[in-house]
Amino acid sequence: GFEKEILREGEGGLVPSGCSVTVHCTGFGKNNDLSEKFWSTKDPGQQPFTFTIGVGQVIQGWDQGVLTMKKGEIAKITTTPDFGYGGGGFPAWGIMPNSTLCFEIEVLSHT
Repeated sequence: GFEKEILREGEGGLVPSGCSVTVHCTGFGKNNDLSEKFWSTKDPGQQPFTFTIGVGQVIQGWDQGVLTMKKGEIAKITTTPDFGYGGGGFPAWGIMPNSTLCFEIEVLSHT
């Protein structure tokens, strides 16, 4: 599953399933260390990430976690391995198999 901690309240209703959502995100959990960043849309050369929510385009922790968020909200979402990259991990980013991950996500927009 996932746990969510709101860092900044958002406005309006929750992000609806099936809409296009754009987020800033920083992921932590490189080499099983939740203080180690593995990726961020705020890194040089990166840009906000857009995906369709609730249809399996992203890991389950994002799909279910972002559905509980509002525009402008910033939250820390911690995922169990089954809601992240599971037994395969994501070696290119230093995500080990069966890793717990933490994401700081900001909902910029949804349509």
